[in-house]
Amino acid sequence: MPEPLRIAVASGKGGTGKTTLSSALALVAAGRYATRLLDCDVEAPNAALALRPSLSEQRAVSIPVPRVDEARCTHCGRCAEVCRFNALAVTPRQVLVFDELCHGCGSCVWICPEQAMSESEARIGMLDAGTTETGIDFAQGSLDVGQSSGVPILRALKRWTPAAWRVSPRIEIRDAPPGASCAVVETLRDVDAALLVTEPTPFGLHDLKQVVAICRELGLPTAVAINRDGIGDAAVEDYCAEQALPILLRIPLERHLAESLAQGNSLIEAAPEYREPLARLLQGLIELAEAPR
Repeated sequence: MPEPLRIAVASGKGGTGKTTLSSALALVAAGRYATRLLDCDVEAPNAALALRPSLSEQRAVSIPVPRVDEARCTHCGRCAEVCRFNALAVTPRQVLVFDELCHGCGSCVWICPEQAMSESEARIGMLDAGTTETGIDFAQGSLDVGQSSGVPILRALKRWTPAAWRVSPRIEIRDAPPGASCAVVETLRDVDAALLVTEPTPFGLHDLKQVVAICRELGLPTAVAINRDGIGDAAVEDYCAEQALPILLRIPLERHLAESLAQGNSLIEAAPEYREPLARLLQGLIELAEAPR
């Protein structure tokens, strides 16, 4: 089965319109290609609000967490020393395990000189999948309350192939989490191109620079979309020119758009005139991804 062309839609900060654009891109792509959308914002997945998929499959995601055999344990403290996430605390008589902080790396089990550590599966979140009326294969991950890292959920989400999906998607769009965290890096890993959504404000520029740095480190072809164009200054545009980042779409701040999007409509439903600019945006991203490097 051929691999799909993968496009990630990311932003350095929340509220820039990232999910609005990723869902709109998926709707445009579905008119021409077999299309899949992965909502990778596992702390607040909301692409389903615009795409309204029928979710038919669900799967739990678990990670291995340590369990201690107190009969063997000498309370030497090696397990706590090797844990980077402070999920273990050793007292003279007991080893305390904090499942919510554990990342499932297995280092404590490997290093225990008495082989007093074993692993047990602990749920950290869920995956849901289905299809939309427009034929988009859809999946999302959700992190359980109190859990510290969504990266294992993202890895499971990217590997999952639900039974209801198409056999061979041509386009996969990933709606990344906001910010520049490990979850953003995991979302961007192994994609073919990235679209960074920003706004022309000092905060927008500051956070855009963080995600551009990640994309450059990963060697990703990268383009920019400016939302709320015209509200700030020219600093974002100047930065994109300096960094040779193509600006493929501009969306001005318009009240009727905000009102319609707030009601759960997609960008295309809110403003059908954007279908053609979005089609050009998609084609630009495909050309960027397929260009020789």
